[in-house]
Amino acid sequence: MSAVTGTILSTLAATAADEGHGAAPLGFPLIPALILTPLIGAVIIALIPRRRADLFQQIAVITAVITGAMSVYMLTAFDTHDAGYQFVIKQPWIADLGISLHFGVDGISLFLIVLTGVIFPIAMLGAKVERDPKPYYGWLLVLMAASMGVFSSLDLVLFFAFFELVLVPMYFLIGLWGHGRRIYAATKFFLYTMFGSAFMLVGLVALAVLNARAVGGPITFDLVEIAQNQAISVEAGRWIFCAFAIAFAVKVPLFPLHTWLPDAHTEAPTAGSVILAAVMLKLGTYGFVRFGLDLFPEASHWAAPVMMTLGVIGIIYGAICATMQKDLKRLVAYSSIAHLGFIVLGVFSLTVQGIEGGILIMVNHGISTGALFLLVGWVYERRHTRQISELSGLQKVAPIFAGVFTLVMMSSIGLPGLNGFPGEFLALLGAFTGARWWGVVAVVGVILAALYLLWAYQRVFHGPVTEPNKGFRELRLTEGLVIAPLLALIVFLGIYPKPMLDRIEPAVEKLLVHVDESVEDFEVHDIEFIGPAPEAEGGGHGEDAEHGGEDEGGEEHGAAADDAERTTPQNAELKGTGN
Repeated sequence: MSAVTGTILSTLAATAADEGHGAAPLGFPLIPALILTPLIGAVIIALIPRRRADLFQQIAVITAVITGAMSVYMLTAFDTHDAGYQFVIKQPWIADLGISLHFGVDGISLFLIVLTGVIFPIAMLGAKVERDPKPYYGWLLVLMAASMGVFSSLDLVLFFAFFELVLVPMYFLIGLWGHGRRIYAATKFFLYTMFGSAFMLVGLVALAVLNARAVGGPITFDLVEIAQNQAISVEAGRWIFCAFAIAFAVKVPLFPLHTWLPDAHTEAPTAGSVILAAVMLKLGTYGFVRFGLDLFPEASHWAAPVMMTLGVIGIIYGAICATMQKDLKRLVAYSSIAHLGFIVLGVFSLTVQGIEGGILIMVNHGISTGALFLLVGWVYERRHTRQISELSGLQKVAPIFAGVFTLVMMSSIGLPGLNGFPGEFLALLGAFTGARWWGVVAVVGVILAALYLLWAYQRVFHGPVTEPNKGFRELRLTEGLVIAPLLALIVFLGIYPKPMLDRIEPAVEKLLVHVDESVEDFEVHDIEFIGPAPEAEGGGHGEDAEHGGEDEGGEEHGAAADDAERTTPQNAELKGTGN
């Protein structure tokens, strides 16, 4: 294992030194740096003696802040008019097996990388550990590196390696620094997710072998190449999609594979709960978008009714279970199941609005629920209990704390003007466009979210101040500074989500064009693309076609085309992408 890890690290370092493969605008290999920097920080922590306990958090926070700053730089350098992958790095790794170190970022993965870069330093600063800090901060940095790798990998084996690597740090974080039944929760988390990943491993090997046989070429695990080929049979594609879907459904988690999540959240340390909610739960929903729709468009269309049904069940079931909880942290955990159901509903509505809404929820749920877990952790630090029945009248003794909690709670409910609203609105709008009755049922989840969160807030923060709660400490300045970036994002992204949508939309439209071309009976509902314009049939896909949308009497996009005349993703005219 150590030899393999060493090989990966040395090859990644060599890749980072090579500026000839899709480097960032300033010639800096950004994605390898995002992965290597936390790993280097973890190595430095491992080399420092345990007696220097005061250094571990400082090194971890500095490393995480540097990584976060690079992710923000990626956001500023990202080309909003490019629907394809940017910052691409590609180097052979195991050439005989067609495995490469292939990384890239598009509008779908961009904000998940930025979210990872922002959440980790906040989690490290907001929740200190009292015992054995050396491995604690080391595992957090390894987890950060692996998460960056998941969201940027474009090789199936590489993705699987990072997808599995995230399990190890979280297992130890829950098992060693958790609460109560931490060993049970950590073991259950590990076994569930490993069970799902076994299906994905079989599926990705079968996909690579069948693709090589169909095209008559060498085996490859390259996501982009396999997605473009679409060479395997419909039946095989559906079976392999199911294998991937099981792995992603466990990671989301989707009903009925969700039972590990409440235990893991409840027993995890505060930083573990924040990262689990904000980042790790998105690995499954991201997998459905990146690998489900891209690799298996026909199978995704075929399975969409089942996936949306499971998503809607999760929305209602999670909300009902949250309403019944007596533990405040467990209540927030079940609310995550409901929110993630909205993501699945939006993604499998197979509309631009629905998928954009799903991606917005991925990011905004990470911000809001991450902040909620941070606040619940601070409640536990002050009162050493999370039982709702033992908390009362906190608003009278800590009004600033209560105000911050109110803002974050309203964001989680989806109040217009806060960041939770745009994503849920677009997901429901996409569902009404592509799958109306699923959308109708899902609306009930919005009402239930207001019920369980407002009722919990009323019991915890209102009412008489009981004797044990009279000494509840007000929000400290340092705590306010830690959570302030999340509060600013909650307000800003609720009022002005356009910068996110401008970067997400081209990639989503390109993905749906790919689905449109690959599925015979699929019709794009909300994209300015159906088929080739009459003027373009004679070869008008060159420079003029790129600017066709700017002409006042330009080409008509509303006429349906024969399947044989459908444009390809390379020459399709995408709204706002410049392709």
